[in-house]
Amino acid sequence: MDVRNTVAGSLKISTDVVAKIATLAAQEVDGVASVASGSMQSVRGLLSKASLHKPVAVVIEDGVATVTLHIVGKYGSKIVPVCEKVQENVKQTIQNMTGITVSRVDVIVSGLAEETDA
Repeated sequence: MDVRNTVAGSLKISTDVVAKIATLAAQEVDGVASVASGSMQSVRGLLSKASLHKPVAVVIEDGVATVTLHIVGKYGSKIVPVCEKVQENVKQTIQNMTGITVSRVDVIVSGLAEETDA
């Protein structure tokens, strides 16, 4: 949790709040279907509860944040430019809204989703 001294006390920003900002910033990027939890299969091919990841992980050390996001891309989108835009948008949004420096944004593409014409 980032703690800053203010005139009348201190300001604490929860990593959950930073994660929510990162989620919303990623969803603004064209080509992102959703921010969703990723999973890894164990050696035996069984999915265990311990292998599930949060959709967004935020670590703040000495006032500097690192963010890891799991996204689902839209089928037909160019993945690399989408991920680069997600990195840029997440970093800028967190820094603008909280004043916390973001040193790194890792994007993991967990899957692809078809666009449906409704």
